[in-house]
Amino acid sequence: MSESGENEGDVEFVREVCANGVCMKTSEVEAKLDKGNIEEAESSLREGLSLNYEEARALLGRLEYQRGNLEGALRVFDGIDLQVAIQRLQPSLSEKPSSKKGRTKSDVPASASQHAASLVLEAIYLKAKSLQKLGRLTEAANECKSVLDAVESIFHQGIPDVQVDNRLQETVSQAVELLPELWKQAGCNQEAISAYRRALLSQWNVDNECCARIQKGFAVFLLHSGVEAGPPSLASQVEGSYVPKNNLEESILLLMILMRKHHLGKIKWDPSVMEHLSFALTLCSQTSILAKQFEEIMPGVFPRVDRWYSLALCYSGAGQNKAALNLLRKSLHKHEQPDDLRALLLAAKICSEDSHIAAEGAEYAQRAISNAQGKDEHLKGVGLRMLGLCLGKQFKISKSDSERSRLQSEALKSLNRAISFEHNNPDLLFDLGVQYAEQRNLSAALRCAKQFIDSTGGSLLKGWRLLALVLSAQQRFSEAELVTDAALDETTKWEQGPLLRLKAKLKISQSKPMDAIDTYRSLLAIIQAQRKSFGPHRSVSEVEDDKVNEFEVWHGLANLYSRLSHWKDVEICLEKARELKQYSAEMLHTEGKN
Repeated sequence: MSESGENEGDVEFVREVCANGVCMKTSEVEAKLDKGNIEEAESSLREGLSLNYEEARALLGRLEYQRGNLEGALRVFDGIDLQVAIQRLQPSLSEKPSSKKGRTKSDVPASASQHAASLVLEAIYLKAKSLQKLGRLTEAANECKSVLDAVESIFHQGIPDVQVDNRLQETVSQAVELLPELWKQAGCNQEAISAYRRALLSQWNVDNECCARIQKGFAVFLLHSGVEAGPPSLASQVEGSYVPKNNLEESILLLMILMRKHHLGKIKWDPSVMEHLSFALTLCSQTSILAKQFEEIMPGVFPRVDRWYSLALCYSGAGQNKAALNLLRKSLHKHEQPDDLRALLLAAKICSEDSHIAAEGAEYAQRAISNAQGKDEHLKGVGLRMLGLCLGKQFKISKSDSERSRLQSEALKSLNRAISFEHNNPDLLFDLGVQYAEQRNLSAALRCAKQFIDSTGGSLLKGWRLLALVLSAQQRFSEAELVTDAALDETTKWEQGPLLRLKAKLKISQSKPMDAIDTYRSLLAIIQAQRKSFGPHRSVSEVEDDKVNEFEVWHGLANLYSRLSHWKDVEICLEKARELKQYSAEMLHTEGKN
């Protein structure tokens, strides 16, 4: 059976239908439909084209759907008994395909049955589409699900690769892709997850592009829906295969499969896949893996300067600042894009973390400030902040007093100018407070620390630490300890390492070595628990963020025990420190004193 004319969405309506080698005009049928005589229109089709009841209804419903009469299409489709159609079609379609040597007479009924199956299943799919357009989403999803249930009932082992009618395969592919979307639109998230997994784990014989759209849709849903999917059912898990533990892992797996398909040339390039993968891997601090994905993309997909910048971001996030800076230097070469604001600011930020390249960073920041014009003028404040940080680092290695004084003055001037551009940026207050503290302007540093805590609501650990350090520098140890204790009360156990280290040093400053030892023990327990939890895959940036490592704790304990003349404990602590760092000037100095 076939139908001439245009498909759904085309301008012209169908004017002729053909089946069983016979064609007839649709004008007579349309006239009867317009009068509401569905039975008469159906009778005309059955007699004119030698169709059974379900086939005639399917053709009528398709005609109404293409004419845009959705209510009329539903009235026609409601007359189709899908179960009866399945029972009629199942015996011939579930038979094993014949050999490729030649077509036998028994193949003809099977072929006719496939055409019938195609027509009936397409009718139910169009019924689901009609319900969707009318806003009856749950009903639409149930009708679409019935199409897939019928296909599984007919083809017990999945749809075979051969001897499947093209229209039947097209209907199945469309239904597989539509079902999870309908459940999502209906707000049934768990049903949507089941539909996605059914689409990807069952044998529907869909093409690569259709499968890719389903995988991408599921990955995006897992990332942004806010619904915890949980692992796939045990029945669908293959022994020895990797099973994702949560939404994030499953979405990353799907997106990386899509990237692999593109690399193999199986699907077209979709830039949004890389955008979603970047978001997912950044969420779990796996930017080094993201960098590998950028490196594997074929040349020409991204402009090379954009690829360098993306790679630099990834390497910087993974703590590989040297590699990131080398890429940015290539990007900012005079023959590439020397005035790229993003690259200039990122390069300046990386340089601001290392005194030995801070001068280079100051040059990048000054170029960024000069280029921050027009629609990019709001970035001038960022450039001034980076310039202030670079100058602040640069003065630490300056050899002359006059040069140090000049750099300190310029650093403060740049940071204060940055505040005029970014009034509501608390990080600028923090940077300014640190700069004042390093220049021993403790009253100004204290004011900035308090303003930072007020502007952030005390939610950031670094603000409390800065306040405690400034109070400590003013010899106000008891007040600094009170601030540290208040911060510990507001901080989770997992993040207390830097605060405990500060508290231990405050105890030492107040000549309370036993209290300091107890604090160090608590700190050691947290560090060892973190090491066991993160294991060998912990990123460099995570280690640096803690600002405390196990070697420093053991070495600090050794010094404390040395003051108390507990020589056996000193030896134990030094041995533990030696296991972590065999050669260390601090440790050798402690050993020499004892």
